[in-house]
Amino acid sequence: MSEVTMPRLSDTMEEGELARWLKQVGDVVEKGDVLAEIETDKATMDLEAFESGVLHEQLVTEGTMVPIGQPVAVIGEGPPSEKPSSGNTSEAEEPAPEEPEPESEAPESKAPESKAPEKAENAIPEDDAPVADVADVADVDDVDDTAKSEPEAPSPTAGKLRMSPLARKLAHDHDIDLDSLKGTGPDGRIIRADIDAAISAQKDDSGAVAEPREALAQRDGGHDQGEGEGDDQGEGDDEVIPLSKIRKVISRRLTQSQEIPHFFLTSVVDVDRLIALRADANSELAEQGIKVSLNDFIVKAVAIALRQHPEANTSFTGDSIVRHRRVNVGIAVATDAGLLVPVVTDADQKSVSQIGAEVVALANTARGGKLTLDQMSGGTFSVSNLGMFGIEEFTAMLNPPEAGILAVGAASPEIVLRDGEVTEAQKMKITLTVDHRAMDGATAAAFLRDLKGILQQPMRILV
Repeated sequence: MSEVTMPRLSDTMEEGELARWLKQVGDVVEKGDVLAEIETDKATMDLEAFESGVLHEQLVTEGTMVPIGQPVAVIGEGPPSEKPSSGNTSEAEEPAPEEPEPESEAPESKAPESKAPEKAENAIPEDDAPVADVADVADVDDVDDTAKSEPEAPSPTAGKLRMSPLARKLAHDHDIDLDSLKGTGPDGRIIRADIDAAISAQKDDSGAVAEPREALAQRDGGHDQGEGEGDDQGEGDDEVIPLSKIRKVISRRLTQSQEIPHFFLTSVVDVDRLIALRADANSELAEQGIKVSLNDFIVKAVAIALRQHPEANTSFTGDSIVRHRRVNVGIAVATDAGLLVPVVTDADQKSVSQIGAEVVALANTARGGKLTLDQMSGGTFSVSNLGMFGIEEFTAMLNPPEAGILAVGAASPEIVLRDGEVTEAQKMKITLTVDHRAMDGATAAAFLRDLKGILQQPMRILV
């Protein structure tokens, strides 16, 4: 027997959600087979088997948050034992109902129609009841004492509603009618996705999603209503959106970023030649179906400048500064789930068209939530471009442990004096955010100066 534990699938991961089992108890498993899908703080990833055998147990249910290193399954040789697994086993494998608790027991002479008064319908726990105490299988309707004393009379599946403790807790918090739910999990099991769908469908007349009862109680009790407002004013007006795993990581990492002593340097770049070069390149490559953006040229220029200034291609680790041999540029990508930074590895060794194709592929993968750990790891410097939104200038926050990030604004026309004549030129502002622990002001200024020179003489990008 060997245990399958929750692995560390990203550098910021502390726990993962077992989103879906792909192998069931009794399935033959080969080394490398995908056992389950794991949702991490960055993406959905596969949990692979590291040895062959038979899946004997699923130790956690779908939708459970599992800390790194905690066992989630057991793989062994031969068929599984008669002991049911803790995961998504079939209802036929469930044990017979346990003896009722002493306080809910009734004497055998009691009439069959007598019910235990303290057993609530649907077995919904009170707010102060720990979730861990909720059974994995609960009665939908009250069961009389005679039925309890004769477990062989009803079938094991009669009158049962199967759901995970997490799903039950969510249903309770949002006042979901359990009788109205139809499980989409194995053997009709109600899983978290079913509860989420019910929550989304549970809307008030204003169209706002119903809030958990704890949130409503806190809001109603903690805010005074304004003058002239009725008692029903404000009910459902605010939407409470729980933080996603990605948003939690963004919050934590940005807080860490603010603790870093950093400074900003801004430079204005004349991009007339760069814009013309990009137009010529796209015209020449159109027949091959290749199209590059200004950002692709900028990423390549940054990579060249980093190669020329290795002191800028560094990371601060607490007691040392790591000078990276490879130039891996992270590209900030906005997704519905939050900001992700996939990495273009060895950007200094790739052509602009190669960088462009890779950036498009990485951005699409990021927005689909399918980035792998390798695609988000190993960055040595980052670029964040908001020019497509018309933002002329901004400062980007550091992506620890990288020592620098470049914020790129939109190119816009300005009136300039050139060769004694007043003319129009396309100008673009770029702002460098620097970790002062890894780079001094003069070092960062020299890097930004040479980057500006490369962008203003863009043929150097192609050579």
